[in-house]
Amino acid sequence: MTKTKAQQIMAATEVRAADDVTAAIRDIAAEFEPYIIKQRRHFHKHPELSLAEERTTSDIANQLDAMNIPYERPLKTGLVATLRGTAPDAYREDGTPRRRILLRADIDALPVTEQTGEEFASVNEGCMHACGHDCHIAMMLGTLQILRHMTDDIHGEVRIVFQPSEENGQGAKLMIGTGVLDGVDGAYAAHIWSEVDAGTVSCEPGPRMANTDWFRIDVRGTSCHGAMPQRGHDAVMVAAEIVNALQTIVSREISPYEPAVITVGELHGGTARNVIAGTAYLAGTVRTYGDKTHEEMPELMRRIVEHTAAALGAEAELTDYTIANYKVENDVASSERCRQAVVKCLGPAGEGHYRGTLSGEDFSEYLRRVPGVLAFVGTRNPQIGATYAQHSCFYKIDETVLAKGSMVAAQYAIDFLAEPTQEELDGPTIAAVAETNPDLAAKLRSAKATAAEARDAMHDARTARHAAIKGIHDARAAARHEEKRDE
Repeated sequence: MTKTKAQQIMAATEVRAADDVTAAIRDIAAEFEPYIIKQRRHFHKHPELSLAEERTTSDIANQLDAMNIPYERPLKTGLVATLRGTAPDAYREDGTPRRRILLRADIDALPVTEQTGEEFASVNEGCMHACGHDCHIAMMLGTLQILRHMTDDIHGEVRIVFQPSEENGQGAKLMIGTGVLDGVDGAYAAHIWSEVDAGTVSCEPGPRMANTDWFRIDVRGTSCHGAMPQRGHDAVMVAAEIVNALQTIVSREISPYEPAVITVGELHGGTARNVIAGTAYLAGTVRTYGDKTHEEMPELMRRIVEHTAAALGAEAELTDYTIANYKVENDVASSERCRQAVVKCLGPAGEGHYRGTLSGEDFSEYLRRVPGVLAFVGTRNPQIGATYAQHSCFYKIDETVLAKGSMVAAQYAIDFLAEPTQEELDGPTIAAVAETNPDLAAKLRSAKATAAEARDAMHDARTARHAAIKGIHDARAAARHEEKRDE
């Protein structure tokens, strides 16, 4: 029976060079592209809301069983899989991996009624994968198909987290609480994104997604007859004034160079058409990038809320201000590693550029604890109507990008695990010091790095000196040659 390309790659025993590793990733991704698209359509058809992803979890488990990849279910929904590398140095003598990377895919959907008209549109009324988490599941399954055929190229361990409940900001913290970051050296996630062109992947360093906060404001006025407004204090009118006044924080309190958004998404008040409302409440979200702005925002809002209400003879209170997610900030080294993975897999044209977004993502919880990167896998393609924003009932993606996302994740994981560990970089002396005196070890590393830079500078100086001497020698030889020719 003829082996598939993936099976041939798995059976190969020779050590692959870097270019051959990338070629193998491309070949396996091409073979499994129909599988990746099929999985995306399956999960798109059967979406489930946050913390209710029971069928989704079971269906993912079935795919992992078929791949013979072990997994655990630390929560009611979601699961954590482990892929062990078989490179000779993948594990230490004590059985621990020399390096471990966490790959994360979120799996929940949104309370949106789909109107795409796709054959595989949601069969669950009022629930839709309108943010692309179906794509994240499919791309991660594709990544696992690649990696399981290339375990000899994996110099450590891959921990894969299929995370529930990203949309309500709880899933990352719940998963981290179960210990998924224990022993992890770095983290990677990808988000399919409608504002990045299809066929490109954006992974620039720095802030990529915003601090996400939720708030509620309660307004207390005095109810009265709708025909006698002078006898009461209209809570709905006060609430409306607060909505407008809050916008002055962004326009007048914060620098124009500092991104910030205050959105009031709910305004509730009143019980009858002929009654001046005595109470009302507002609910909304705040998005920021800057740490200082993020810290100051609750007090700025509290001042506006209380004084606006007081000016109109009512009372109002910022009754809730919750930090849902901190900003997603890509580590510089991780972003560069990801950029290189993109160029290896997709070529220079695959390198996307995106300014970032004020949308939120709870992958930030992982990145607050370990270095890592969130990559935007572009899906914008006007030719097929893939232009609608995330969370739209018309949201559509270009399915040709899914295998590309799988490739980049696989390349990133392999490259990350192939890098030397801090212990290997330190050598036995600094490693021993680090066990008892981390501060001294850090100083020794700095001194070692400075010495290495000095050696490099000396080497460059010698090279320049030799080049200068050779240049002088060549010039003199040329001059002598000219003199002899003139004679």
